[in-house]
Amino acid sequence: MCADDTLVPRRILLVSGLSGAGKSSILRILEDLDHEVIDNPPLGMLDDIVARAERPVAIGVDSRTRGFDASAVLEALARLRVNPNLRVELIYATAEESVLLRRYTATRRRHPLALHGSIKEGIEEETTLTAPLRAAADLVIDTSDMPPPELRQFVESRFSPWQGGSAEGLTVALMSFAFPAGLPREADIVFDARFLRNPHYDPALAPKTGLDADVAAYVAEDSDYLPFLDQIHTMLQLVLPRFVQEGKKYATIAIGCSGGRHRSVTLVEALAKRLAAPDGMGTYQGSGQWPIMIMHRELARQGLGAWRWARKPTGSLADEALPPVS
Repeated sequence: MCADDTLVPRRILLVSGLSGAGKSSILRILEDLDHEVIDNPPLGMLDDIVARAERPVAIGVDSRTRGFDASAVLEALARLRVNPNLRVELIYATAEESVLLRRYTATRRRHPLALHGSIKEGIEEETTLTAPLRAAADLVIDTSDMPPPELRQFVESRFSPWQGGSAEGLTVALMSFAFPAGLPREADIVFDARFLRNPHYDPALAPKTGLDADVAAYVAEDSDYLPFLDQIHTMLQLVLPRFVQEGKKYATIAIGCSGGRHRSVTLVEALAKRLAAPDGMGTYQGSGQWPIMIMHRELARQGLGAWRWARKPTGSLADEALPPVS
């Protein structure tokens, strides 16, 4: 812990979203990450709760909250953000309507806004009611095709306890994925690596992944590999500082290929090395070195790995057992 705690802004998370989209699960994960969790307090108590708390706080706010009004939530958010000793963020959990309908049917729960109507009507009403919160959210989490272990990894990768340096300003996630499995909904920028030579057609390389040196070397032998990597790096050097100017706190850069095992993994690993290098991204107007994480979506789903830091947050205890990208 820093010698002077007052120098470290305390994290305040407001967690909202659609009923059935995973808000309660997110709050439980944050509680495991040592956040003080309060679900659905009266909106008028938000300022008092934050003032009394001594730890990072996660507050659930949704349509069940007494006196719920999206504009009132945004006003409370604005008041809290005036305090320089707080780092206040809004998280919004969502899912596709068909997924929410299926979840309610499976659990036989009643939608909070559908006491006298259909579940579909309740979902539509809540979507409209909370739309301003989704538009203002620092992080939107779509759980439509995100199983519980993946949701936990996702939340932990962004909100693991940091002992210091909580004002880096931007956390960059580099994600590999397979196009046939769907675009990552959290992605801010997506690149397509399917034009590069594919190790899948080499019997010796097909069972391996881009984490293996011989697979990475095979992909890198494509004459267009290095120019493509250079162009991605150059674009991020332009775009990421502008994200910081806009106040964006999370940026997910996704690179996809056919299977999410070879080409995209190779590129994400190579890009992470560049960005995590001392001169790879540098600093921007005193923002410090941005934390950079690696997420191989398809490998994680196959039990072949999970997220890890390429460059940890300043003073972070997160993921101590995993080495940085070398």
